[in-house]
Amino acid sequence: MSVSSTLPVTIVIVNFNGGDHLLRCLDHLAEQTIPPERIVLVDNGSTDRSFPDACELVARDARLTGLVELIESTGNLGFAAANNRAVEGCRTEFVALLNPDAFPDRGWLAALVAAARQYPEAAAFGSRQRLFGQPDLLDGVGDVYHMSGVAWRDGHGKPRGDRYEPNGEIFSACAAAALFRRKAFLEVGGFDEDFFCYFEDVDLGFRLRLAGYSARAVEAAGVAHVGSASTGGELSRFAVYHGQRNLLWCFVKNMPFPLVVPLLPGQIALMFYELAVFTRLGLGREIVAAKWHALLGLPGALRKRRQVQAGRRATCRDIWRVLDHRCWRTPLPRKRR
Repeated sequence: MSVSSTLPVTIVIVNFNGGDHLLRCLDHLAEQTIPPERIVLVDNGSTDRSFPDACELVARDARLTGLVELIESTGNLGFAAANNRAVEGCRTEFVALLNPDAFPDRGWLAALVAAARQYPEAAAFGSRQRLFGQPDLLDGVGDVYHMSGVAWRDGHGKPRGDRYEPNGEIFSACAAAALFRRKAFLEVGGFDEDFFCYFEDVDLGFRLRLAGYSARAVEAAGVAHVGSASTGGELSRFAVYHGQRNLLWCFVKNMPFPLVVPLLPGQIALMFYELAVFTRLGLGREIVAAKWHALLGLPGALRKRRQVQAGRRATCRDIWRVLDHRCWRTPLPRKRR
């Protein structure tokens, strides 16, 4: 296959104990209407058979042989660091990030690149994610960032319908299945590696916003997404700890100071509210540890803030426009069943 018959995209998959999901993901990528120039599969210290099985699949599938670069790290670098290393080594105009538990439709990649050509002011493009096994329900059409500092996937768990604007503007793209302009990704420093995983894509999207870029949801770029398959689910102890720690750092680093003053009381109220809610769900230790470690990490977040704000090109009005302003719209976590 010649380079001219491919899209100027490198797809990066960071795998950690992806199991059979990883094989399904690769099989879906092999069926793309227009393939990428390269697929980089980074294994992040998996302890299951997912990476050896993927190597065997690549070796025997002519559609993947020569297209997939296999990288095995010595340990778990975290989602953020592993993706950064892979993106730094890419040479294509665009980089698409795809989770092992996200299975793209045949026209997924072509739709993302077409949107990127149509909207040159945007640096990030999110997919229309469906819940795996429930094709009539959305997993999300892009990330919403609330003025309190919490974020969620817009439309998660709701009927697909047609109420979402095709290629509409979103705050940020969910990194489970997203396309980025590589130059912009690197310009803002990629993912914050201190986050390890969770909320790192919202933080990246915020910094891209501050740098003057926008983000779009691409209606035609469909994927079926399992979600948190390798970390035990969104209410696992691991996910709660990292997500709740990182959302505070994201707010501290990125919110412009004229907005911090009126929004800070809401951020403090949110912290106490989350302490109560997660304690009720049996995750009291995790939420206390998350908030305590977030506070201990504030000096580092403030150092990063100075660099982020020094390069800010967006106005406070620009940022306020893309925040969710409803008094209380944040989705409540539900007890695991």
